[in-house]
Amino acid sequence: MKIGVVTFPGSLDDGDAARAVRVAGGEAVRLWHADADLHAVDAVVLPGGFSYGDYLRCGAIARFAPVMEPLVEAATGGLPVLGICNGFQVLCESHLLPGALIRNDHRKFVCRDQALRVESTTTAWTSAYAEGQQIVVPLKNGEGGFVADDKTLDMLEGEGRVVVRYVGGNPNGSYRDIAGIANAAGNVVGLMPHPEHAVDDLTGPGTDGLGFFTSVLTGLVGV
Repeated sequence: MKIGVVTFPGSLDDGDAARAVRVAGGEAVRLWHADADLHAVDAVVLPGGFSYGDYLRCGAIARFAPVMEPLVEAATGGLPVLGICNGFQVLCESHLLPGALIRNDHRKFVCRDQALRVESTTTAWTSAYAEGQQIVVPLKNGEGGFVADDKTLDMLEGEGRVVVRYVGGNPNGSYRDIAGIANAAGNVVGLMPHPEHAVDDLTGPGTDGLGFFTSVLTGLVGV
């Protein structure tokens, strides 16, 4: 299965995301932000970093990159898409996911291994986990606070669209400790922590992040 990894100007973790795809057993296809072609990939990862320098607002400029037009159309049609950190911000700015990401409530950049609880295993990116399973993956952000109005938050909770939640302390002020959410169909997932940094014992805090990538590959094989 071919998993596309988009590189924007300022992307930092595109190489790590591509490596995670390969470790999981998939073929990583590098996609360039200025190329309005997804090159027939079976899923897409929007990686972490500072797309376009975050000069306007995190993800706000990347949302208008040429690659995003076919991506938004494909995601609306069911293509699995995972947005990590800055990629999560891009998905919110593109209105593929509700809510927004704002400056951490303590106004400081946070970088640490973060405990999460998997709340939904019905998405394209989380089927390898068990509901309620606790995992640890790295977290690094300065504008990682997920916010939305109460109506949206209640909808996400009621429809089972909260994918992962922070445990052991909220690192950035995200409402209701939300660390990741999905769209209604479950094919689009955005999360602030970095599962691509936890795919082997040598370089990460274990392999707890690998399930995000094996999940989508397993689902694609079964299609």
